[in-house]
Amino acid sequence: MEPPVKQAGEQPAGEPDDFDRDALPAPPGATGRLLRSLLAPRRGRVTLAAVLLLLQQAVIQAGPLLVAYAIDRAVPAIRRDDYGQLIAIGVAYLVCATASGAFQYAFIVVSGRVNQDVLLDLRGRIFRHAQALSVDFHERYTSGRLISRSTTDVESLRELLNEGLQELLTVILSFVSISVMLLWLDLGLGGLAVASFVPLYLLIRVYQRRAARVFGARSTAVAAVIVKFTETMNGIRPVRAFRRERANDEQFDVLNRRHERVNGDALLEMARYVVGSRLVANTAVAGIVLWGAYQVAEGDLELGVLAASVLFLRRLYDPIDRLGMFLNAYQSAAASLEKIAGLLAQTPTVPEPAPSAARPLPPRAGDRPGRTVEFEGVRFAYRTGGEVLPRFDLTLPAGQTVAVVGSTGAGKSTLAKLLARFYDPSAGRVLLDGVDLRELATAELRRGVVMVTQEAFLFSGTVAENIAIGRPDATREEIERAAKAIGAHDFIVSLPEGYDTDVRKRGGRISAGQRQLVAFARALLADPAVLILDEATSSLDIPGERAVQRAMDTVLRGRTAVVIAHRLSTVEIADRVLVMERGRVVEDGAPAELIAGTGPFASLHRAWRDSVAG
Repeated sequence: MEPPVKQAGEQPAGEPDDFDRDALPAPPGATGRLLRSLLAPRRGRVTLAAVLLLLQQAVIQAGPLLVAYAIDRAVPAIRRDDYGQLIAIGVAYLVCATASGAFQYAFIVVSGRVNQDVLLDLRGRIFRHAQALSVDFHERYTSGRLISRSTTDVESLRELLNEGLQELLTVILSFVSISVMLLWLDLGLGGLAVASFVPLYLLIRVYQRRAARVFGARSTAVAAVIVKFTETMNGIRPVRAFRRERANDEQFDVLNRRHERVNGDALLEMARYVVGSRLVANTAVAGIVLWGAYQVAEGDLELGVLAASVLFLRRLYDPIDRLGMFLNAYQSAAASLEKIAGLLAQTPTVPEPAPSAARPLPPRAGDRPGRTVEFEGVRFAYRTGGEVLPRFDLTLPAGQTVAVVGSTGAGKSTLAKLLARFYDPSAGRVLLDGVDLRELATAELRRGVVMVTQEAFLFSGTVAENIAIGRPDATREEIERAAKAIGAHDFIVSLPEGYDTDVRKRGGRISAGQRQLVAFARALLADPAVLILDEATSSLDIPGERAVQRAMDTVLRGRTAVVIAHRLSTVEIADRVLVMERGRVVEDGAPAELIAGTGPFASLHRAWRDSVAG
């Protein structure tokens, strides 16, 4: 099987890449396709909204014609004591105003539902896609940026959908209908009005070009502020412990001021557009009024037609400022959609096999729950550095507990990540009972291989809910049985609400050792064939470590286990020890055999024993 294809943004080590710049590239046309895919399922309601807006504009544009008719026909009729025409015009104007309000209300209801459905769909897509992306993506693309994509950038689209599109449609319909009406009323006045569109068009093009650059920079600046804020709050303990407040304040101030400066640039571009558009509009209106007044004085134009033309002109140019607001919202949304499209264009480097190519695991041999693991000619290198594992071959028999030790950077955690299929090897295969992990459906793999990490992450929710993550369909009795087997039951029932106690964010309501016990109960409930413990006791105190080691004895029994150990006390439960250096196994054997020897593990064991004795 070929190694994963390089994703966009992969650069030589040391050079800033697309991830560093928060500029994930999107394929050509991806932004437009994204917007169309969001609107396509709602095509009927979008069409209805457009029709309602068209009808509203039609009744609005009838107003100046009624005024012209009143001036040129109804007012002279009053001199003959004929009030019927004026009354009819007044009633018609009231009907138009009422109809305009009704159509506007219906448009807001329909378009509002479309907008909310689109935003709901987009947020869901971002969340689902972010979860589906591989671990290496999340190690390079911070959670703060993901939060920015799903909040600030989606909010930019909301502003465009809620207000901008209505303004755009209003301006387009006004331009078309009013231009036609002006040309119909008087060809000369209409021609002057249409000629004024040329400088307005050039002004809009200049604004679009300059604003696109500014709003792209603004989206990046907002994300940088959110990333810094999220990073600081997530690491508030070390921030306080190492008195990082002042340094963080200075760094945040730099990012915040950059955000302020980019926002100021956006406002400045908007101000230039508004001033320029008003200058063009007022100049055009003044010129047309002077020309029309001259024609009225010469008797070549009726006063009502001039009045209607002026009203139409005001209605034509009044939306110009609103067009600026639309362009503002459009450029902001376009920059945000480009970043969202870039995120959604990322593909997992650890892809799910096609249903036709997926293979099931064979039935387990014997009564042991474990399975055989093989690393066959495996090589691996991270994107940002050199090769971590040169050619690597290893077989772990079913049911064997293997402890992996070595210095930092030796490749221990990389070994665990490959077995958990957080990454795929650059070459070679990782096999589970003879089946390549790349051929296993994700659900099948996660049932067979479970990792317990040093952090023992708990989600907000109850203790029972966190244990049930191992098997969501487990009954309460099964959850409690797993906790009892691990030795966590006593501390759980002592909590205020027992198994129904909310552990709060990251399990902050209970201790590190207790969180680790919950994680082991979760793993036991999942009943995996292979269990990976990645430095599961390295952050615990001595009592906590002993409690967790007792739990390990239970959860590892009969399973194939890989224990990444920094503390050699953890090695005592292993059947076999691997000592790694620079991605290679330099020692392999039973713990007692290696301790009695003169190799690296014996030296490590003596140093550990001396430190404990000291």
